[in-house]
Amino acid sequence: MSEAAARVEASRLTIQMKKSVSRFTTYTPEIRQRFIRLARAAIASSKTPIDRPQLLMVVDRNPKVQRLCFVLAMPGNADWETLGGTPVSTGQAGRKFYYITPTGVFINTPDRLGYRALGTKNENGIRGIGAKGMRVWDMGWHNAVKGWRADHETGDIRLEIHATDPDFLEQRLGHTASEGCIRIPATMNVFMDKNGLLDVQYEQAASYDGRFRALLPKDRTPSPIAGDALVVVDSAEAVQAISSATVGAQPLASHHEG
Repeated sequence: MSEAAARVEASRLTIQMKKSVSRFTTYTPEIRQRFIRLARAAIASSKTPIDRPQLLMVVDRNPKVQRLCFVLAMPGNADWETLGGTPVSTGQAGRKFYYITPTGVFINTPDRLGYRALGTKNENGIRGIGAKGMRVWDMGWHNAVKGWRADHETGDIRLEIHATDPDFLEQRLGHTASEGCIRIPATMNVFMDKNGLLDVQYEQAASYDGRFRALLPKDRTPSPIAGDALVVVDSAEAVQAISSATVGAQPLASHHEG
């Protein structure tokens, strides 16, 4: 897809999300640039190739932010742009067995088969991954800080993206609350699912593997700029790193957080 066509598709998706995704916003110019700057740094650090126009799902785990933003990443020197996003909930500190969502670039590959929520309730009457049929993206096992330990000991968690209980927990999105996974609104879950926003590799797998065909919605319309990458960043850590680097020196004006 050409750069111009990719930007047209990004605009189309933004308009559709405004119509169908609850609590969706396109953010201020300062916030949009912050998401792009942090996403670029994470992609560069992980050496993730961007060889075509593609969407990145960027999540800022900063407890004071707790937001996602879809970013259109472009190859070469072309400008990146944002579509917008919603509140999320990532890993909560201070509760036993709750991990801090790890930062980095995580790829949705056919090495793992995601699944759908059954809608069953736990002992507290909570549907932890949402109503029946909600999609769960399985991003694999990753090392994460144990949020209840002062010594920052780590352990492995299964990093997932999923909805949450629509009656009791969805209204709390925007605050840290999960055991390490990323909670998103049900309407965003449905939009991502039907437009295949993280499913470019799953679409390829569906051509030869019935398990993936069964998982993906039959009425889907995959976007031509769909990607496969979740990028978790932390704007608070970025500010701290910049502050530490400038101790005893002149502040770098070009590196301030907007």
